[in-house]
Amino acid sequence: MNNRLKHVISALPRYRDAATAIKESLLANLVLLGEIPAPTFGEQNRIELLGERFRGSQLAEVGTDVVGNCQATLAGTPGGQNILIVAHADCVVPQDTDHTISIESDRIVGSGVGDNSLGLAVLPTIPTLMNQLDVGLKSNLILLAVSRSLGRADLEGIRFFLDHNELPIAATICLEGVQLGRLSIASIGMLRGEITCRVPDEYDWSRFGTGGAIFELNEVISRLVEIPLPSRPRSSIVLGSVRAGTSFNRVATNAVLRFEIRSQSANLVQRVCSQVEDIVIQANSATEAEVTLNVLARRTPGGLVASHPLPRAARKIMTELSIDPRLAPSTSELSALIDREIPGITIGLTTGEHISEERESIQIEPIFTGLSQLIGILVALDNGLCNDD
Repeated sequence: MNNRLKHVISALPRYRDAATAIKESLLANLVLLGEIPAPTFGEQNRIELLGERFRGSQLAEVGTDVVGNCQATLAGTPGGQNILIVAHADCVVPQDTDHTISIESDRIVGSGVGDNSLGLAVLPTIPTLMNQLDVGLKSNLILLAVSRSLGRADLEGIRFFLDHNELPIAATICLEGVQLGRLSIASIGMLRGEITCRVPDEYDWSRFGTGGAIFELNEVISRLVEIPLPSRPRSSIVLGSVRAGTSFNRVATNAVLRFEIRSQSANLVQRVCSQVEDIVIQANSATEAEVTLNVLARRTPGGLVASHPLPRAARKIMTELSIDPRLAPSTSELSALIDREIPGITIGLTTGEHISEERESIQIEPIFTGLSQLIGILVALDNGLCNDD
């Protein structure tokens, strides 16, 4: 093992102690930010508060751009490289959901705490943690909260930042609240879409039955699951959610399926997409219901290899902290970085349950291990250990 990496490994217990010592600061940021609703395209209030927290930490170059991203710089030694730390500010929780966060003895409970209020709360906490450690980095840390990340937004926030950023980025760490042990280094091929079934007012119920839009969408789903998928390259069709109807005694006139096609092969994603299009066309010709396909997002495969210095160093740090590294592909901010050939990884910060549900919860104690993991990777990057040979 490189002697400089040994130095990082030996310092990990100290990093964890420092992370534990700033617990109250982190939890304060988590509650303040997490209790502000931030559905995609509605993150403004949360972003404004984050900017105030950045300014309160005396960070440089605090600012918000036209799509709602908020960034700040923790300056290193003049002439140092730039390391980007990213967390998405939006969440899947609707605006009108109860956003109250409760802190219990061993866990934190509340809508969106793991995805991704914790990741966001770490950004303004990093200066406090670095001060606690009394670690001066040569690198500049660009702390970026991206808006318009999820669903229909299709990573608009990070793409806008990359389109307009003029600073060279040496490496990026993307922060997700859960799950600790996640190590994403690559993006898979992906297509995300919606299939909508609408029944017209003049629908002939006597001829076509009373199943309405739900029945018609179910026919489409049955055909989707019959699409043959190879074991190599690994591929899947994920049926994410179905929304339909309003009541027990009303026939549904509208039904929506959200789905993803995933594969290690971009060609296979496109081939399956063509089959989905054929199914939609067939459904339209076989019924008076209107069936439409709307493609919301696409991703191309790519990323770092496992032997690259960045994930290799990250795995060693995680293993030393008794974290079991789990390589998992990403379709989030990391994929936009991959498109720009910027080295990057995504890591999780703690363990959690009921993610994306109203009673989402995260464990408190593992957070400090997650933070020491982050600091270890940052120091490794700062020391040049993760540069590609």
